[in-house]
Amino acid sequence: MAARLLAHEVADLCLGKPPLRSLSVSATIGEALASLKSCEENCISVWDCDHFKNVDCICVGKICMVDIICFLCQKENVISPSLALKSPVTALLPKDSVLVRHVQPSTSLLEAIDLILQGAQNLVVPIETRFSGSSRRKLLQKSSSTKNCTLHNGREFCWLTQEDVIRYFLSSIGFFSPLSTASIDALGIISTEFLSIGYHSSASSATEAISRSLVDQTSVAIVDEDGVLVGEISPFTLACCGETVAAAITTLTAGELLAYIDCGGPPEEIVRVVKARLKERNLEGMLEEFEINPSDISSNSSLSDEELPSPTSSRSSSGGRYNKSNSSYSARMVRRAEAIVCYPGSSLVAVMVQAIAHRVNYVWVIEEEDCSVVGIVTFANMLEVFREQLESMMLGHFD
Repeated sequence: MAARLLAHEVADLCLGKPPLRSLSVSATIGEALASLKSCEENCISVWDCDHFKNVDCICVGKICMVDIICFLCQKENVISPSLALKSPVTALLPKDSVLVRHVQPSTSLLEAIDLILQGAQNLVVPIETRFSGSSRRKLLQKSSSTKNCTLHNGREFCWLTQEDVIRYFLSSIGFFSPLSTASIDALGIISTEFLSIGYHSSASSATEAISRSLVDQTSVAIVDEDGVLVGEISPFTLACCGETVAAAITTLTAGELLAYIDCGGPPEEIVRVVKARLKERNLEGMLEEFEINPSDISSNSSLSDEELPSPTSSRSSSGGRYNKSNSSYSARMVRRAEAIVCYPGSSLVAVMVQAIAHRVNYVWVIEEEDCSVVGIVTFANMLEVFREQLESMMLGHFD
């Protein structure tokens, strides 16, 4: 049984995946921003290619909208975002990172899982496609004439992610009974260390935590004084808001930011507050860069208790999604600030389905009685359990 599952190679999990859109390592952050806005992908791959030295191209990392947002929120960049956008894209890439790893199509599923558990977010896999001579020449010509090419070393590549592997295990979940029906508490996969910020804290103080959540593929919990989960600052949510949310992060509290991204579009009164506070702090550069008209600025730079949602207004009495709403202000699927939650007694398979349904790599765990945060369950936690189970199944097979 285990041998049958592990017989699969990463190429089997990449069938039908689109080729990666890419950006040169010599590009600017502004060019990366334009590329992200022109495509439907959440991130774009960054490649180091030196055709003059005739060496293979290497994917050195990936860039998403939240990388740019956090960069613009840095103290030295809020004064002049336009100047910050002229910085090289390498300023966004972490040093000595293993977030992106190259693998061959023949790499085993077990090897892929090990790389992910070692910290890789995305595995770069060559797409196995047979081109005729004329087709290959056309691709090469197209690749050399566009900035966002998909061809490197004469081949196209795709991502393999944690979600892809979890989806594969979910499709074979029957092989893992009774593990799949065990509670996440019994399996010991609830991480009690998680990123959080107080409801009344400055949103800008969470910038480092947001960057960390992007690396960990999690989120930042917004909690009240009693430790109750009010909402979250999710990298996916911020990406849907676009780079202009950097102005909101710079000026608002966590609770105000929650309202800014959670109301189907920035409420007019909160937009006025952002404008006023930017002007008060002499950050006209951010106003101009994000096309906010200074003449619209209100003299009132604070929100009343009626305008600001209560910390208790987002609580849910049952597991699932907070404040379910159909409105959004992005053409893409938007998950706003609602936290996806489960309970310690939730089964592994239920949490897997929940995360995949909402396209997140984690689910918050809360107490059923008071909604206080217990911890978080991630895809990485789940993969550890599946790997251990496969290993024990393999040992049992050989015994």
